[in-house]
Amino acid sequence: MADPNFIVPRDTPAERPTPARHAFFVTGTDTEIGKTLVASALLHAAARRGLVCAGVKSVAAGASERNGRFVNEDVEQLHLASNLKLPDDWYCPYVLKDATAPHIAAAAEGVALDCGVIRAGYARVAARADLVIVEGVGGFRVPLGADANAPDTADLARQLGLPVILVVGLRLGCISHALLTAEAIAARGLTLAGWVANHVDPAMRHVEANVDAIAARLSAPLLGRVPHLPHPDAATASGYLDIAPLVDAARPRMSETPPSASRHAAP
Repeated sequence: MADPNFIVPRDTPAERPTPARHAFFVTGTDTEIGKTLVASALLHAAARRGLVCAGVKSVAAGASERNGRFVNEDVEQLHLASNLKLPDDWYCPYVLKDATAPHIAAAAEGVALDCGVIRAGYARVAARADLVIVEGVGGFRVPLGADANAPDTADLARQLGLPVILVVGLRLGCISHALLTAEAIAARGLTLAGWVANHVDPAMRHVEANVDAIAARLSAPLLGRVPHLPHPDAATASGYLDIAPLVDAARPRMSETPPSASRHAAP
């Protein structure tokens, strides 16, 4: 739930009459497969189209102290890629110190992860942007509490009700991981708005055959293929994405028929 005592900083952009026209939840087939790189690249691509956009991370685990506050590199990347500048703490409501499973890191710090707080933070940003990217943490089903009945990131995605963009890390096993994640997304009544192939393993064999196998089985557009970049940066990665299927159509909602399959080559 939103903090009733929350005060909007004076220099924060004003709310708009309607919330963001486009908003997406970015998840991945696993951890360390380039979710933040792709989420930030999507923001760069949207900004080139003249959209006011912001990226937020639901939960961040792994932070170092700088100038009296804890900073997470993923959150900083999203901050830098956003052309809507907001107060620092708006980009992520939970920045945890230990780079481990969020519910474990939160328990060690005495923090209770609350989906309501994350939803309120998203709504605050969506009231000021044309496009919002909400990045998950780890894979699609990461626990947000120690109890077996506690929500996970899939529950969070469903509560937000946003269409999902799936980042597929191209490495051995990615076909099964992609299809299982897509099934979990569909099982929660969410729309898979598109997917991105990110070449995380430069030594992977049969890359084309793997991408073709996934594309043939996912009823969502391939938004692009990011090659293995020696020095990954979001601006460069954005050149390999085609976001037209995301922003040139009406915003998809939960329980709608997923968009028909199509393939998009990198420019």
